[in-house]
Amino acid sequence: MSKVLVISTSLRAKSNSDILTERLIAGAKEAGHEVDHISLKGKKINFCIGCLACQRTQRCVLKDDAIEIAEKVKEADTLVFATPIYYYEMSGQMKTLLDRLNPLFPSDYKFRKVYMLSVAAEDGDYVPEKAISGLQGWIDCFGKAKFAGSLFCGGLADPQAAAERSQALDEAYQFGKALA
Repeated sequence: MSKVLVISTSLRAKSNSDILTERLIAGAKEAGHEVDHISLKGKKINFCIGCLACQRTQRCVLKDDAIEIAEKVKEADTLVFATPIYYYEMSGQMKTLLDRLNPLFPSDYKFRKVYMLSVAAEDGDYVPEKAISGLQGWIDCFGKAKFAGSLFCGGLADPQAAAERSQALDEAYQFGKALA
């Protein structure tokens, strides 16, 4: 089975995306995957300064939590990003992290499949499209990796509403169980 890294990007305590991420992780473990989970809560992740030193050294010059996260991303077979949808896009902290994963570009990264779990108050099928497109743009820079799928759970306006939505909880579990 795969070494799966799940990165939760919501900064809200007990958020809907965290509730669903827990179910996704349970499903992935049930399927026999080794799962590591990182939450961006409490992490210090600075903005990329565009110096490109990382392209020579494969290390960022900024000293913060993104360095350790990048090492875990590099060693995972499968990545899952969990994000709330803000203004039809991934969370800003997720985008900041993706930018800071630039040292991986010239490296011998292991990840091949990248998934997204997204959550929003709005419920239309179109809601996660721009977030998926943004993640796809990042993936496109890593020739050995591919976007392998997404799960969108909409209609979750109230904090912790996901805990009461058995269908969303089951979908997240099944999504985790089906990770390849």
